Amino acid sequence: MIGGGAAGLAAAAMLKRRGLEPVVLERGPEIGWSWRGRYECLHLHTVRWLSGLPGRRIPRAYGKWVPRDRVCDYLRAYAEHHRLDVRLGVEALRVERADGGWRLETSEGPLEAARVVVASGYNHSPVVPDWPGSESFPGLLVHSSEYRNAEPFRGRDVLVVGAGNSAAEIAVDLERGGAAGVRLSVRTPPHIVRRDRLGIPSQVVGIAMTKLPRRWVNPIALWLRRHTIPNLAPYGLPIPVEPPGATFLRKWMIPILDVGIVDAVRSGRVVVVPAVERFEGAEVVLADGTRLAPDAVVAGTGFRPHLEPLVGHLGVLDERGRPAGATPLPGLHFVGFTVTLGGLLRTIGIEARRLADEVAA
Repeated sequence: MIGGGAAGLAAAAMLKRRGLEPVVLERGPEIGWSWRGRYECLHLHTVRWLSGLPGRRIPRAYGKWVPRDRVCDYLRAYAEHHRLDVRLGVEALRVERADGGWRLETSEGPLEAARVVVASGYNHSPVVPDWPGSESFPGLLVHSSEYRNAEPFRGRDVLVVGAGNSAAEIAVDLERGGAAGVRLSVRTPPHIVRRDRLGIPSQVVGIAMTKLPRRWVNPIALWLRRHTIPNLAPYGLPIPVEPPGATFLRKWMIPILDVGIVDAVRSGRVVVVPAVERFEGAEVVLADGTRLAPDAVVAGTGFRPHLEPLVGHLGVLDERGRPAGATPLPGLHFVGFTVTLGGLLRTIGIEARRLADEVAA
């Protein structure tokens, strides 16, 4: 089992229920390490009661929207509850075929197994655009994976780049945390939905929409946008031309879940600006020619799974570097790489059970 996050732990727990003794390799120093390294204000975007992994619920005391540190506590308790063999500080480097199974090269030496489950997740490696001139920028330039809280940015002008949930949440955190000015650089306006409405989580709506005919999804999503989100076009965030369903299928990108960005933009506390084109010394040049001189730039520009060194030579990845299937080769499985509107943790539980059924069969 490669990866000691939610996907790896859930898959291991379900396999153990079937009488197997899976070994989980986690490159970090603790279970839930990838979560611990994210920004402090991070909460689950999915509601607690639809986010628990199979075999153990998330405690009610953790709240409706579980915060980052509680997610880490839950993952650690989950591994202990299922008595999983998690080996910390061991990085998987390459998967090779072996006689009757697989050989796994790791930072601690080779391992052999009849099956290998890759559960290292989408957020493996940060993506930072190769902006011309960025290497000469005298201010602070960090990826969202390096951002923890607003304290180091207090009293400073900050440019946040990105149109996803991380960028939006970090922009709001900076504004609330005392940054002198916060701008959000957006190339393509994102779809935005309320995290919940009238007590109904957007995740529930997303699950319901997966049951509908595909031709209904875009009209319903656009109706919800117009009736639940104010008109943000005057502030630089118009409703995207591309329908939400098309954007999701093309990019596997979920909409921004509003946890404060709408009010921050409407009030002017976060100012939306065009895309970053290049850096020139201390200045950032935008797509419309505007020049800014921020003290710091936070790149909320996403992650990639970075599976090529591990399994790229096996021909099991598509043109975007994503797994071509759940079991593209006999004995080689992928869990936790399916992005859905119903929530990743819920989907991980479904995939873990399905994997256990397949192996048992």
